[in-house]
Amino acid sequence: MSERMHDIGRDRHIPFIDLLRITPDSAKGGEARISIELSPELQNRHAGGHVGVLATLLDCAMSHAAMSKVEYTKEVMTIDMSVAFLNLAQGHVVAIGKAIGGGRTVCFCEARITNADGGIAAQAMGTFKYLNID
Repeated sequence: MSERMHDIGRDRHIPFIDLLRITPDSAKGGEARISIELSPELQNRHAGGHVGVLATLLDCAMSHAAMSKVEYTKEVMTIDMSVAFLNLAQGHVVAIGKAIGGGRTVCFCEARITNADGGIAAQAMGTFKYLNID
């Protein structure tokens, strides 16, 4: 597993994402789909997804959207993120991230988390700095 620590691009390994069991389903052309099953250990006292887990899911969706916009030739670092939590997130949830603007050095993104019933649980906007892959 330690040899995966240095993977870059689409296949990069982030232990925290593995710990949460976040699944990157797809990413292409500035749009990414990320999902998670909100098991009991990832829930708050209301049996909904903990806001820290949801914020991480939104960040992952937007960062993959930003990297897929440049075909994973660069990494990204989150500069700024604003999140609105609208409803409880429960069960299997999906985050869709989209790159909506920017240039050579930054990418502006948005993302939404939807529940199995299609209702919006949270949404975010973020700014990501592109980093060259060494």
